[in-house]
Amino acid sequence: MSEHAEPVGPPHRHIRSFALRRGHVTNAQRRAYEEVFPRLAVAYSPAPVDLANVFGRRAPTVLEIGFGMGETTAAIAQAHPEVDFLCVEVFVAGIGALARRVQELALTNVRIVQHDAVEVVRDMLVPDALAGVHVFFPDPWPKARHHKRRLIQQPFVGMLASRIAPGGYLHCATDWQHYAEQMLTVLTSEPRLVNAYDGYAPVPRNPLTQRPTTKFHARGEKLGHGVWDLVFIRRP
Repeated sequence: MSEHAEPVGPPHRHIRSFALRRGHVTNAQRRAYEEVFPRLAVAYSPAPVDLANVFGRRAPTVLEIGFGMGETTAAIAQAHPEVDFLCVEVFVAGIGALARRVQELALTNVRIVQHDAVEVVRDMLVPDALAGVHVFFPDPWPKARHHKRRLIQQPFVGMLASRIAPGGYLHCATDWQHYAEQMLTVLTSEPRLVNAYDGYAPVPRNPLTQRPTTKFHARGEKLGHGVWDLVFIRRP
């Protein structure tokens, strides 16, 4: 699939939270996408996936939605070999970048689905399947007329919460204050979730919700850009 092609699967019936567009893919990313990604790929299916079969073991599974260039994903997966990471992305450059990191670090606990995350959660994951979910720096869609495209809103949050096992967590992060405020409102209103902190989370140091600082994040902090983390727990 090219970097600007629609993901395979049934016609969508919801507003896309991403815009597929032609993007630059380096030679290294292209090679990793073509040579490494097939070994990590989990094909989209409109039926529930057997996570134990996907990873070849039974272990807590964390869903990573929109992993960008995979820097954070690879760091967390390396730090937690006891946890499996099911990662969802649509862009070839990012998938290639993460696949390359996985190969370089010899990680065995990462799998990648190249598809729309809403459909993956809806169709491939059964209730209580996940130990946690990471949604780090999703597209903020800053223009008011595009807010309807933001990922963290209902009904998706309710569906996502249902896939998290009781005691599991949802960790979101954004560098857009308005989106952070919306996230806080939406997540607080979801009856299956409870805030692990009073408002926004401090820079998380809990091993389950630790988010390494990426180069992008560090550059933003030096420029005075804020970052807001939110950690919510699935109620029993």
